[in-house]
Amino acid sequence: MESIDTEVCEDPGKRDRKGRRVLGRDEWHRLMAEYDGSGLTQEAFCKREGVNYHTFVAWLGRRKRSGGEVDEPVPAKFHELTLSGGSASGSGLEVALPDGTVLRGGDAEALARLARLLRS
Repeated sequence: MESIDTEVCEDPGKRDRKGRRVLGRDEWHRLMAEYDGSGLTQEAFCKREGVNYHTFVAWLGRRKRSGGEVDEPVPAKFHELTLSGGSASGSGLEVALPDGTVLRGGDAEALARLARLLRS
């Protein structure tokens, strides 16, 4: 019987909870540059490199929209806001934002501040 010797090499890169590689901006830049010169389809290139096709296409889209320079998405900013003055349901103030978000409360100034924060 023939035996096969194998060696497992662990990629030291960052991984998500499911064990998938997490690539940084520089690695995505490198991959996109390699793709440009590969002559492969996007799907074939992703299979060869072991990256998610949809994520790769998203990075290509960012590059195209920005004219070639791609940055990682900006993380969301959070502001702490405390609304006081009774229950929201019995207060009588309601603000409907253009995206369909509805804010209810009893303090007009706090609701206006919250609406400004949500739009910025």
